[in-house]
Amino acid sequence: MSPAPNHVKVAIIGSGPAGYTAAIYAARAMLEPVLFQGIQPGGQLTITTDVENYPGFKDPIQGPWLMEQMQAQAEHVGTRIVSDIVTKADFSSRPFRLETDSGQVWIAETVILSTGAQARWLDLPSEQAYRGFGVSACATCDGFFYRGKEVFVIGGGNTAVEEALFLTNFASKVTVVHRRDSFRAERILQDRLFAHPKVEVVWNAALHEVKGENEPTKVTGVVLKNVETGAFSEHKADGVFIAIGHAPATELVAGQLKLKPSGYVWTAPYSTSTSVEGVFAAGDVADDIFRQAVTAAGMGCMAALEAERFLAARHPLAHAAE
Repeated sequence: MSPAPNHVKVAIIGSGPAGYTAAIYAARAMLEPVLFQGIQPGGQLTITTDVENYPGFKDPIQGPWLMEQMQAQAEHVGTRIVSDIVTKADFSSRPFRLETDSGQVWIAETVILSTGAQARWLDLPSEQAYRGFGVSACATCDGFFYRGKEVFVIGGGNTAVEEALFLTNFASKVTVVHRRDSFRAERILQDRLFAHPKVEVVWNAALHEVKGENEPTKVTGVVLKNVETGAFSEHKADGVFIAIGHAPATELVAGQLKLKPSGYVWTAPYSTSTSVEGVFAAGDVADDIFRQAVTAAGMGCMAALEAERFLAARHPLAHAAE
């Protein structure tokens, strides 16, 4: 016999900065939110080492520590944290029905989707070995650490060109490596890149290996492979930025929520409202522009406030009495 469904006012799917912030605001509004941590509790920040751009901390902090603090704060104000994965969501009618990996069924009056996005990687063993120690997928996050150093950017789309241009603010030299002989990026971005004195482009090449050393663990160079001739070349490098795009975690809502052409969840302008009333999206699953912890947290705040107003408009007396 199946267990009875659990009824909640606010179900939050995902546990990065957006999810935890939404939980904090929803809990303080007495909405008794339930947060499903998902497959990677804490999100991308749990695989980040030094975080230097999150407001409120004079010295660099560790990404995993920051997420532990957010979880503790969410629990302290009354959030119920569930260590489970939502495997199915039915948004065809309200209240919404969620099913989890453990076999539980949850009935939710509102849902905040904060499942995040994952940077695409090349899946090279050496790339994985130096992730967080010289290999990064976020120039905005880590560019500051490469002042006066030489870095490589791998990719050829808007992401790669934008990351390379940003890195010129810090690095002494930025080398962009692309496996074709022309970029896919917008022409205006290409023009800026080609005109920059710090930038060099290596065409028809792919990253073959990241070279480095230990104690301390750091990147020292890259090995590139010419895709036409098969020839290898080794280059000095202090950092490598993989810029081949991000993949938003939208599998759960595919075919139910409107998506942007980029594959991210569509939200109404200046809002976290999705194409389904009562479903809100916050953080990297909806944000294909900024993708920062602080903007994700801001969107989580917005989503909780919008969920609160949504519920108040439909149950004004019950909401006022709580």
